[in-house]
Parts: sequence; C-alpha cells; structure tokens
Amino acid sequence: MAIPQEIPETIIERLAVYQRYLTELVHEEIERISSIELAAKMGTTASQIRKDLNWFGSFGLQGYGYRVSELLYQLNQILGLKNETTMVLIGGGNLGHALMNYPGFQVRHFVIKAVFDNNPALIDRNMNGLIINSMSLLPAYLQENPTRIGIITPSMIEAQKVADLLVDGGIQGIWNFAPLKIKVPPHITVEYVHIIESLMILSYKCKSKTHQNRENGG
Repeated sequence: MAIPQEIPETIIERLAVYQRYLTELVHEEIERISSIELAAKMGTTASQIRKDLNWFGSFGLQGYGYRVSELLYQLNQILGLKNETTMVLIGGGNLGHALMNYPGFQVRHFVIKAVFDNNPALIDRNMNGLIINSMSLLPAYLQENPTRIGIITPSMIEAQKVADLLVDGGIQGIWNFAPLKIKVPPHITVEYVHIIESLMILSYKCKSKTHQNRENGG
C-alpha cells in the first residue's frame, strides 16, 4: 500500500481512534460494519470516516460496508502496527509502573523490552518482570538491541540528556511525558504527552458545560 507523505496529523489521530474501535469490534466477533454504524459509535460522521480513509486508498464496498478484520488489518499496516514495536522505558517511578502494567500495549504489538533509571533506590528492582537498569547501561543496551521508541517519564529531570542518549542509540521516536521541550534531529519524531494540560482542558470543558446548563435552566 502506497502511503502519502504529507498526511494531516488530525487524520492520523482519528485513524488511531478507528483502530481502537475496530479492535473492539473484532473482539465482539462483528464481521462487517457500515460507515454510518461506525460513525455512530465514534460520535463522528460517515462522510468524515470515508474522507479519512480515502487518503490511503479504497476501502469497503458500496451497499456492504467494511469487513471489520480487513479494515483493521489495513489500519495496522498504515499505523505501523504489523510487527512488534520495541520500546525502552526511561524512569521507573509511579508513571513508569503504570505504563508497564498497561494491557493495551501488547494487544497492538508495543513491547517494553527494558527499563532504565538514574535513581539508586530503584536500580535493580523488579518492575513487572523486568529489572530496572542503571542509565549508564543504556548506550550499550541500545547498541546491542535496536529499539524503535524511547519513553521518557516525568521522573527524568534531565530529559534532554536522556533524549540525546536515545537518539545516539538509534531510537526512531520518543514518547515524552516529561514537562520539557526536547531538541532532536529532524529524522526523529517526538510525541508529547502533557497530562496536566489535558486535565486543565477537561476542567474548562466541565466548567463550560455547567455554565451552559445554568443558562438553559438545567
């Protein structure tokens, strides 16, 4: 499948949501679904789904809809989920523990292979079957074990130094939970996760809905 180079990020974000819903449908043993039915589940429109998918080719049959397993397979191809995606986790604190125990990773072939930290109190501890290694061992590990994604958690104060080590070790992408902007070469992709900002947005939306309900007499 030929994938266009310049895809708006909002479309990729929606594809990830489609993938999640389709995975649930497969588990429910649903074999086919129309764009209207899929849109209703997701709170969007059938037209939006068709437009998003049309960036990557022709999917589904008119009057039939989509074969769920086939569409899921195609989305996995587009999102790079066909093969195992290896990851290293930098930071063995509370968030690190939560990420290690998240069951959704393995379902989509994301696998944390090693954990590193610079806190002497955490080094050599067992975290969900993996021993937390010293950060000093990270360069050698990456040299011996090609890894696609590095995860930086907020416990890592020196996020830029960690990012530099990951880049030097051949990492392709960084999932950054640390509240710091990091500098990386153009060929490295960084995805920022701002937990507090997300919570503030939720707070605003709750406040806005409360205000609207009061105005409407609710």
